[in-house]
Amino acid sequence: MSGSQPLLVRWRPVRGRIVPHALAVLSFAAVVLAALVMPTFQLADRVALIILAGAVAAALYLFGRCELRAGPTGLIVVNVLRTTQLDWAEVLDARLEPGEPWPTLDLADGTTIAAMGIQSTDGERARRAVTELRALIAQRGETSEPGLGR
Repeated sequence: MSGSQPLLVRWRPVRGRIVPHALAVLSFAAVVLAALVMPTFQLADRVALIILAGAVAAALYLFGRCELRAGPTGLIVVNVLRTTQLDWAEVLDARLEPGEPWPTLDLADGTTIAAMGIQSTDGERARRAVTELRALIAQRGETSEPGLGR
């Protein structure tokens, strides 16, 4: 699924996006402020602390970038460290089990993949998103040609 094709649907968590990004900004600002005002720190200490704060902020950013995009030819699953492109024919089902943080996608090769772009902390919004996703899988699955469904 290329970036030039139109999206059918894009799912992104609300809390799962706002909280990590806010924590990244706040923690980076607090550590940089501490590094600059601590009178006992040498220049190397200050630089090392700021680099460490940047690494922590970058890691938090990765948690906030998760999303799931559905297009005419398949899904793009953006998780913390990996982005996976799947054709509709590869995806058999989506399940959000009670107590699980995000749904899993059952794939035709017998494996599963987490879809962190929908997060159960969003409550009813997450349940609606899984229902929409399952409907798209049922409509477009078992074929790689857009619009042909089962």
